[in-house]
Amino acid sequence: MISCSHVTKQSIRSHYELSTLFYWLLWGRHIHHGLWHADESPEVAAQQLTDTVCELAQIAPGHKVLDVGCGMGGSSIHLAQTLGCSVTGVTLSRVQQGWASTAARLGGVGRQTKFLRQDAEQLRLPDGSFDRVWSIECTEHLFDKGTFFQSVARWLKPGGRVSICAWLAGDGLEQPSREQLVYDVCEGFVCPSLGSFDDYRGWMEEAGLEVEVTRDWTDQVARTWEICRDRVARSRVRWLARAVDRETVLFLDRFDTILEAYRTHAMRYGCLVARKPGVACE
Repeated sequence: MISCSHVTKQSIRSHYELSTLFYWLLWGRHIHHGLWHADESPEVAAQQLTDTVCELAQIAPGHKVLDVGCGMGGSSIHLAQTLGCSVTGVTLSRVQQGWASTAARLGGVGRQTKFLRQDAEQLRLPDGSFDRVWSIECTEHLFDKGTFFQSVARWLKPGGRVSICAWLAGDGLEQPSREQLVYDVCEGFVCPSLGSFDDYRGWMEEAGLEVEVTRDWTDQVARTWEICRDRVARSRVRWLARAVDRETVLFLDRFDTILEAYRTHAMRYGCLVARKPGVACE
């Protein structure tokens, strides 16, 4: 696991309070990577990632879903609109909470969704509350990932599943140059640590969850950062970031860094789905 010790809860919260507009300008309503199979548009690729995770997690109509790290609510709203799910989204950011709530109302699913501004590591929910726990590119920001999965196991109903997509520590990190590359990503994107595939599998199994699916999508998602880098170069976004703060500029400047980390496999991008033992009660 690669750690960046100077990242704090406050720096993560501030990042999303200030950078949500940049994510929207550069990428759209889904604050997550695209998943490419061919030459799809970025919008299609981003939706493909959501749809693929939904399929792997076996999300069904009417499921109660907890979306940890819901961002602007893109995935939560999609699950509510297309499958009639009842979705609770969680974000650290007041900006994202307001954005997601407004988007849900405008999308006709305000009653099926609710968005909480809370720290996922301090979240208190009744045991057995959810059929599915969904977290797309959020666990990178957690400080104690193992304890988080212990909580997930409690929140899930018997037979329920957790599905995550995560930025992962990759290969050859015993080489200082590759370790530095991943550290620089953590610094620019306010990640206190990146675990490996093996780390995540271990945390899930220690929580009593059974890992059913692992997918390595590194090469299928890397184009995300080529597109974002090119959009920054063609626009005045970096100039706007300079008017915000130094950390936002650093965030934009690290797009090439994460792209190189993916290309060299110093970082991986993975999807994991795990099941809580037991029989689901419908």
